[in-house]
Order: sequence, then C-alpha cells, then structure tokens
Amino acid sequence: MSQSTANDRVGQIAAHLAAVGPSLKDKVCIVTGAGSLYGIGRATVYALARRGPKVIYATDLGVDSLEELAKDVEAQYPGVQVIPRAVNAAKTADVTGIIDDAINKFGRLDVFFANAGIATGNTLQNEDEESFMTMMRINALSAFLACRYAGPAMQITGKGSKERSGGSIICTASVAGIRSGAGSPEYSASKAAVINLCQTSSFQYAGTDVRVNAMCPGLIETGMTKGTFDYARQKGSAHKIGQLNPTRRYGVASEIANVVAFLASEEASYVNGQAIAVDGGLSASHPVVPGRFH
Repeated sequence: MSQSTANDRVGQIAAHLAAVGPSLKDKVCIVTGAGSLYGIGRATVYALARRGPKVIYATDLGVDSLEELAKDVEAQYPGVQVIPRAVNAAKTADVTGIIDDAINKFGRLDVFFANAGIATGNTLQNEDEESFMTMMRINALSAFLACRYAGPAMQITGKGSKERSGGSIICTASVAGIRSGAGSPEYSASKAAVINLCQTSSFQYAGTDVRVNAMCPGLIETGMTKGTFDYARQKGSAHKIGQLNPTRRYGVASEIANVVAFLASEEASYVNGQAIAVDGGLSASHPVVPGRFH
C-alpha cells in the first residue's frame, strides 16, 4: 500500500469515527411488540428514547397501553416524539403502512426493531400443523416483513435530514434458535428462522449501510414468561430460576433493551449479520452440573 493510499484510508476511518456517536439524534425508529408492560419492546422504547431520536413509533396489536407509554416517555425525554400505533407485525399492509407513514411524515427511517412474537411450552407431540404455522407466521414472518420492507426505506435520502443510505434492523430471536433445550420445537424453529433471515438479509443489503442483526435473549422475565415466574414464586423456588447459566440469575427486559439500543446506534456500525446472545452465558456451553467443575 502506497503512503498516499494509506493516508487516504486513515482519513476515511477518521471521518467515519467522527460521524459515529452514541446518540440517535434526528433518527426515526419503529418498535413492534411494545405493548406488554413487562416486555422487551416497551423497555426498548425507553432505551432508544435515552439516545434522543426524533421519533419512535411504538406499535402493537392494540394501542391502549401504548398511549400511556407515549406520554411517559415524552415527559421523561422532552424532544422525543412517541407515536402509538396499532400494527399487526405479521401483515404486509400493516408493516408497509407504518413504514410509509414514517417516510411521508419525516422523510426517513433509521431503526426497525422487529420484536413482536409469541411462545408456548408445547412438546412435539402436542404440536400440529396449525400451531406450527401460527408460530412461524407471528415470529418468523414478522421478521421477514421487517427485513423485506424496512431495508429499502432506510436507503431513501433527500426527503428529510437524511443525507446517506443506512439503518439498523434488529429482530428478536432467542437462544432457542441457537441450540435446542430452550424452547418448544415450533418456537425454536421459528427463532432459528429469524436468525437465518437476519444473516441472509445482511448480505442482501451489502453496500447500503443497512445492518441486520438478531437479538437472542435467554431467560428473561417478560409478559410472555411471567406465568412461569409467578408459578415459581408461589412454590418458593424463584431462587432457582436462571441457575443453569454462569451468571446464576435470570435477566430483565431492560438488559436486552440496552443492547438493542446499542445495535440501533452508529456505535454498532460494524456489527452486521450477527446473532447476539444476551443470556447470562447460557448458550456458551453444553449443560454443566453446578459445582462439578468448580
């Protein structure tokens, strides 16, 4: 490499680093599955708001809890607008509709967190075609629609303050999609599909600065898992929850949300096509009998 080429490259790196920051200033974000009071989506709205975006669309199948969320976030973070919307994340018309609204009103889309999903504790013998396809539609199809339609919208420039193509798509997968033992067969299959969709989509958007990553939570107390946690507390065995991972505890939604907010920001500008486990170390090893090796 010649000296002039090396200098040019150093200059490019310096310019890029100067543009990278922790904030989401001027950016427009969409979050699906934000309605649950204990959920990752709701926690992520707060985590994104702390970074100062222009707008966050907080969406779910209904808007009742979202309106209260919007008021609270806007009170805590003046300058951040939160727009509650009813969106079925597994319907093309709903997903393209919310994306079009962002482009028409604000001229840009920068972050899409595809978080909507369901889970069951079914065994293989209790699953059937209908339950399997329902799981795939809600969990995997919703991620596909986010990847399919948010990516092109993130490349639109010139309508608002956005000067260059780029954005971050984050889809909620699970450690159940990385390896077996963390979910039912149909749930695990749907989350494995989400991971592969994110990896494949990252290459489909090569050269556009649109990044696509899968977030893989471990055992987290959310509205989806609250029944299990409540049952354990009633039995007096809550202290055993999460003991199979080396952190020796379960996680809370904000711990996932903080990583999602990082992936949304340009601090994560070189993180692309990854399945990121936030699970206390659960997926780092085969099952280990506590106390046997240490």
